[in-house]
Amino acid sequence: MISAEKLHALGVAPEWSEPLTTTFVKFGMNTPKEQAAFIGQASHESGHFRLLEENLNYRAETLMKLWPKRFPTMDDANKYARNPQLIANHIYSNRMGNRDEQSGDGFRFRGRGLFQLTGHDNYWHCGKALGQDFVMNPDLIATPMFAALSAGWFWETHGCGKLVDNAETLCKRINGGLIGLQDRIAQSAKALQVLGG
Repeated sequence: MISAEKLHALGVAPEWSEPLTTTFVKFGMNTPKEQAAFIGQASHESGHFRLLEENLNYRAETLMKLWPKRFPTMDDANKYARNPQLIANHIYSNRMGNRDEQSGDGFRFRGRGLFQLTGHDNYWHCGKALGQDFVMNPDLIATPMFAALSAGWFWETHGCGKLVDNAETLCKRINGGLIGLQDRIAQSAKALQVLGG
């Protein structure tokens, strides 16, 4: 059990004790090193266990920078700027099992949970593994227990436990790039110290 005291030392609310402990047990994360790596990645991805839903409130300039193929001109970007629902439906349409932009799937299956689980297919497969219907109840993933368990499912299905000694590869596996690499390393090191590894 990850105690409230240990979580306090990490700057994490005590409500995460049961979700993290349950996740570690369910997915066989038995070593302090693997648990610390999971906590470090989750901490960065979720704004230190505070943000369980993707923030898509972007300015036009940011949209063009992040998704140049989806927003090739300022006129294109301005049609979507500062409208998270429109942005999600546009950037996530016709991928990851989502239907077209008009279906609303992009926003329905936007990033949620500690690792920002995204897309219909991930919601469906994760739900099957955890015995939940996340397709019909996507907001469940934004609750602490399923935010942690969905991240544990991703961790296991993407072989993250084998990558705890390679911070760059682990970061790419979870994030798709190296965004926040130094913070992830720092958070993991701090967690390892607190967990006694």
